[in-house]
Amino acid sequence: MQLTEKELELVEILEKNSRISTEDLAAMTGLAVKETQETLQKLEELKIIVRYTSIVDWSRIDGHEGVTAMIDVKVTPKRGVGFDEIAKRIYRFKEVKSVYLMSGAYDLSVIIEGRSMNEVARFVSEKLSTLDSVISTTTHFILKKYKHDGTIFDPEEEDKRIVVSP
Repeated sequence: MQLTEKELELVEILEKNSRISTEDLAAMTGLAVKETQETLQKLEELKIIVRYTSIVDWSRIDGHEGVTAMIDVKVTPKRGVGFDEIAKRIYRFKEVKSVYLMSGAYDLSVIIEGRSMNEVARFVSEKLSTLDSVISTTTHFILKKYKHDGTIFDPEEEDKRIVVSP
């Protein structure tokens, strides 16, 4: 779908900060508040704006660290539906946060979250690997997040002041 310049501008602003008020959006884009609200509603109905989210650094909250894993999955696509059917089966599991069709050695990239490495291992061995179309998996555990969706975690600003001594 082709967006107008103003619609595209709204989407770009919201992608960076989804908490911005409709009034501020209107002021930033030069649209009336009512027109901004109508445009946002249209973009939501068309599923261009799918969801408003926050990025949380769970590692800073005691007891909520959890484990995130990226799993490369090799599958056999089914005639007539390709990879879509197996992708749908995978993303329906509550542990799964994202599923992507990939180019390269593996077909799907699956991102899951669990409370422990053992929980992730059980998911892979008991749920993911047992699906008919799954040929093989490779699991990678995320040890530390440095940047996620454009947001830098724990930016250490270097002090660039010149040291002056008497």
